[in-house]
Amino acid sequence: MKRRSNVALFCPLQGTIDIIGKKWALLVIYEIGNHRTIRFNELKNELLGITSKSLVNTLEGLQDSKLISKESFRETPPRVEYSLTKDGKGLYDIIIPLIRWSALRKGATIKECSCKHKPKNLGV
Repeated sequence: MKRRSNVALFCPLQGTIDIIGKKWALLVIYEIGNHRTIRFNELKNELLGITSKSLVNTLEGLQDSKLISKESFRETPPRVEYSLTKDGKGLYDIIIPLIRWSALRKGATIKECSCKHKPKNLGV
């Protein structure tokens, strides 16, 4: 399902929520940002509980929103790598303080995370 790239927004926050409000979107941005470039199976292994179908749909949505780019290499076997675009890097930079805010809230405890590794760059 392709999204229209030129959509008139009456509320910028609504447009943002439409993009990042998907279940896996921020986690995918976060993981790609942590790795700079990452292949599909590596990304799937980093995100605990995500199905291949959900990952494909999330990656396609983030590509349509111009937050990630996909580079295909003419090799055998075929190789595809995902990386953040300039806008994706901007979003990644915003995610770090958001995670820090969440982790520092009174009574907050990190019991489990959909990401395999402890969040980086949080200072917590």
